[in-house]
Amino acid sequence: MREALTILGFGPCHHMFEVMANEEQKRLWRALAKGAAPDWNQLFAGYASCMDWPSAHYWRDLVEFYPDARVILTYRSPESWWKSFEKTILAGISQSKDQESLGLTLISRQVFGGLPHDRANAIAVYEANVRAVIATVPPGRLLVHNLGDGWTPLCRHLGVPVPDQSYPNRNNTKDFQSALAKN
Repeated sequence: MREALTILGFGPCHHMFEVMANEEQKRLWRALAKGAAPDWNQLFAGYASCMDWPSAHYWRDLVEFYPDARVILTYRSPESWWKSFEKTILAGISQSKDQESLGLTLISRQVFGGLPHDRANAIAVYEANVRAVIATVPPGRLLVHNLGDGWTPLCRHLGVPVPDQSYPNRNNTKDFQSALAKN
């Protein structure tokens, strides 16, 4: 989705990769995760869109702060989500030795209550979040974009033409693990 938004002119798109690669981003997001007041303009300076962690955790605040922004909920079945989460984010959390990392501070402790390895708990949190987004964001503002939907629904939702190229497939498990190894 990050690459798709950039191709469609909604980039650069803020993503956990930016946080991992930039010390100032790390500092700002870690402060927010510890309870600092959000300065969304500073956190997203230079970005035209956002997705993934850590911004996904703050979706309620972001929906309110950016009242005209279109919202995209990328969706996959809970089982498919767990398999991806387990191979990527959970693997990163398990390897982290940095007790201040967003993986531990925000994702493990705050989102999953310290139980990110508990499959049933993690899936329940995922499903509750999906229900909350759908119940909260007005239907005309929200697109539930299923894994594999491609360009057409996304472009219709964003009001842009479908590009003359294949829908991107990036940030797969291999790409994620490679990025994680660099940090």
